[in-house]
Amino acid sequence: MKLTKSHFEIHLRFRNGILLLSLLIFSLILVLYFFPNGENNTDNFVELAEYQTQIDVLRVEANNKKKAYKLKPFNPNFITEYKAYVLGLSVNELNKLLEYRKKDKWINSKQDFKKVTGVSDSLLTVIAPLFKFPDWVNRSKNQTSYSRKKKFPEKSFAEKGDLNIVAAKELQETIGVPDFIAERIIARRVELNGFVSDIQLKDVKGLYNNKHNKILLLYTVKTPLQINKININKASVKQLMEVPYFDFETALEIKDFIEQNNGISDFEELGKIEGFSLEKIDRIALYLTLN
Repeated sequence: MKLTKSHFEIHLRFRNGILLLSLLIFSLILVLYFFPNGENNTDNFVELAEYQTQIDVLRVEANNKKKAYKLKPFNPNFITEYKAYVLGLSVNELNKLLEYRKKDKWINSKQDFKKVTGVSDSLLTVIAPLFKFPDWVNRSKNQTSYSRKKKFPEKSFAEKGDLNIVAAKELQETIGVPDFIAERIIARRVELNGFVSDIQLKDVKGLYNNKHNKILLLYTVKTPLQINKININKASVKQLMEVPYFDFETALEIKDFIEQNNGISDFEELGKIEGFSLEKIDRIALYLTLN
């Protein structure tokens, strides 16, 4: 009699294969359970650490920039383009300030700043507390009422001080001349080896008419430098260079002009020389003669 085999009967070799496969699967499950993505986790940890380091560096840089950009008290006469940008000034407002400073004029108050630049009141309210002016400006503000009332009486020549020996400190204390202007006066006096005339105060850059006039109320050139005037029509280039207001190039141009025109009869004729300014002709004439 023929017996029918069961469909579920498995050959011995297949059973061994299935058992081995089961063991492998079980072992793989154990490995994945106890060591889940070990290599990836390590990589992830390293990447996270690097990101955190970058974040920390950026945070430090941001703090440093914040400290650097923090506005500090400053003199509004020396605003750079970058500071103007930080403050919120427009290009037009900055240009107005720069043009004003090119004329050797100074901002001495927030009112001056608004008048020159034309900034809005709201912006001025924000930035004005940061303005820091030199000590002499602050002293002048505190003494404004006194200075306005103070008038210097007319003095005779004998009563005036000598402009050729007065010290810078004396000019500051008696008239209120700013320290740097007083120093310029003395420096110019030294360059000239002494003033020849009061009009040479015009040489001092930044000395406004108000202070100029006050100085001459109290001081004058009482011991003028003794000079031998040079005949401009006969002078050599070397002799012309002895005039404090002429350099070599100017002296050469004057010499050529005089030779081409057979001399001059008025110092004003020098204005015909290209590039020659007659602004200082009154002081130049102190050292020259026409015959």
